[in-house]
Amino acid sequence: MASVAFDTLKFARTLRDKAQLSPEQAEGFAVAVSEAVQGDLATKADLQILDTGLRNEMQSLRSELKNDMQSLRTELKSELRESEARLETKLERQRSEIVKWMFGTIGFQTLIILGAVIALVRVVKP
Repeated sequence: MASVAFDTLKFARTLRDKAQLSPEQAEGFAVAVSEAVQGDLATKADLQILDTGLRNEMQSLRSELKNDMQSLRTELKSELRESEARLETKLERQRSEIVKWMFGTIGFQTLIILGAVIALVRVVKP
């Protein structure tokens, strides 16, 4: 921890002379303020340690995020392939249904036309 340039003697004299405190009180306040100021200040080394720690944490989070994103991409691609396969299956079923209905409709129309032709022939040839 770096020391702060704090003149406790000058501070104690100022408290004694201007605030009319006893010498013991003035010295007590000066020591208390000096300890508080020195105890709460971060040194350049403290800040460098904090900076290094934060940089390492950010790098770790960045790597973790990249891994999570890659896993998510892989999972989404897999789900997309599954969805495409299900959709393709449904489309095949729909195509089959449409073909069945078309042949059914064509067959029914053919029967109606044949019936109409036979009826017409009977009406025309008595």
